[in-house]
Amino acid sequence: MTIAYWCILIAACLPYLWAVIAKRAAPGYNNKDPRGWIARQDNYKVRNAYSAHLNAFEAFPAFAAAVLMAQFTQVDPQRVAWLAMAFVAFRILHGVFYVTVQQALRSLCWLGGFVCVIALMVSAALRVGG
Repeated sequence: MTIAYWCILIAACLPYLWAVIAKRAAPGYNNKDPRGWIARQDNYKVRNAYSAHLNAFEAFPAFAAAVLMAQFTQVDPQRVAWLAMAFVAFRILHGVFYVTVQQALRSLCWLGGFVCVIALMVSAALRVGG
């Protein structure tokens, strides 16, 4: 399960990566009014990096819960590790595609991450029910 736990840590850090990219993508970042500064940006890279930041926060709780559910119900550790690594890869690509304005690929990566979470949760549920 060590790999899956590292994946939880990486996924927990991803929102901050996208926030740093958003803040550095345009001059004049104002930490006194960060949301106001973001709202005034017309630079797609800034706005999309910030959106990737928010979306990474939204995706994290379900992923962490899914990994912990799978661990608690003793799902095959290799399966958990592969799904966790796939989730992290999808989420990194999701952010990259968000920042580079490739919406179709971004959506596919979002779906891939979502499928990983569902697979982890279903695997845990089947262990409990079986």
